[in-house]
Amino acid sequence: VQLQASGGGLVQPGGSRTLSCEFSGGTFASYYMGWFRQTPGKEREFVASISGGGTITNYADSVKGRFTISRDNLKTMVNLQMSSLEPEDSAVYYCASRRGPRMSLNPDDYGNWGRGTQVTVSS
Repeated sequence: VQLQASGGGLVQPGGSRTLSCEFSGGTFASYYMGWFRQTPGKEREFVASISGGGTITNYADSVKGRFTISRDNLKTMVNLQMSSLEPEDSAVYYCASRRGPRMSLNPDDYGNWGRGTQVTVSS
């Protein structure tokens, strides 16, 4: 499995940004997908996850109501729509995949990771 995240950049506070992650090398719909983020000196933090069929999602409390995770199983992509961005959202964002049997918030449960994409929220 290979994952390629994109879409990061500089965003003003209160702005929006959509991250995308392209999946290849496996049966996409068989994988739970997750987004995590990390800042220097801190542990990788769960942001959002989505089930294989896209019907079940889970969010960190810090992003609930502002971020939306979605997936397109035909295009084998997972997106993270981010709105009302705050400086505290600045981080390197990673997408990851997990075979199951259940959704997980724990980054150690995800076996495949893409390169991160930097999001910086600043005026």
